[in-house]
Amino acid sequence: MRFLLRPFFLLLVSLFLLSALAAADEGPLDKSQPKSITPEDIIKRFASKEKEFKEARDQYTYRQDVKVQVLDGDTIKGEYHQVFDVLFDNNGKRLENVVYAPQSSLDQAGLSMDQGDFDDIRNRLPFVLTSDEVGEYDVLYVGQQQEDDLHCYVFDIAPKQIVGKKRYFQGRIWVDDHDFQIVKTYGKTVPQIYAGKKKNKEEHLYPNFTTWREQIDRVYWFPTYTKADDTLHFYTGDIHIREIVKYENYKRFGSKTRITYEGKELPPGQKKEPEAQQQQK
Repeated sequence: MRFLLRPFFLLLVSLFLLSALAAADEGPLDKSQPKSITPEDIIKRFASKEKEFKEARDQYTYRQDVKVQVLDGDTIKGEYHQVFDVLFDNNGKRLENVVYAPQSSLDQAGLSMDQGDFDDIRNRLPFVLTSDEVGEYDVLYVGQQQEDDLHCYVFDIAPKQIVGKKRYFQGRIWVDDHDFQIVKTYGKTVPQIYAGKKKNKEEHLYPNFTTWREQIDRVYWFPTYTKADDTLHFYTGDIHIREIVKYENYKRFGSKTRITYEGKELPPGQKKEPEAQQQQK
């Protein structure tokens, strides 16, 4: 999310403060060491499982419903909304088919989304930490915690360094003690670019978000719901933002899939537009 303002060198937010935010909706955190397994072994196991999960999810079709809103109290001042299906063509090539995309009104509320925001929606909100990527992060064991009916190992993570323009996740993850897969994440995208006295450069700020996963086909814990409700402190003023992303209708590639919206089947390539927008054309 951006305004035109200044880049800064990343200062890692205290994991203690970040963790306090994450724990606001959680029960007591047991800080004792895990029994019969070391934190290092847990990290190796979940990173390996995450690689399997990432490869498996690439073989699934699903629907993604993305909504970003700027709020003033309970009033929606601007909104971006898009629904798209992740599918495969006849040659097995992965593609996205947009089925609903009304015109964004975020700019009317003083906010704009750039390619980095769309990359976040696709890559960092459904955060994956595989054995190929775990070496880029500091991973700190902080304890054990019950998450619904799951007993989880809890870790705080942050990038060891920022390389070029690459974007990273910083926050907390919950790993279930049975499947050794991440079942919940809380955090944000880094680096964030804040404004200062140089008003002619862009400012990029991103909200804290939580992503929940559910078990699909009794094997993989896939992301199903992401929510962010945060205030971004831009140089020009605060903006209250809410993001909701839903991941639905997971189906392994090869099963029969149909493109539908609000109960009606749509041919590939056609997107549903709201009636009000159709009347304006």
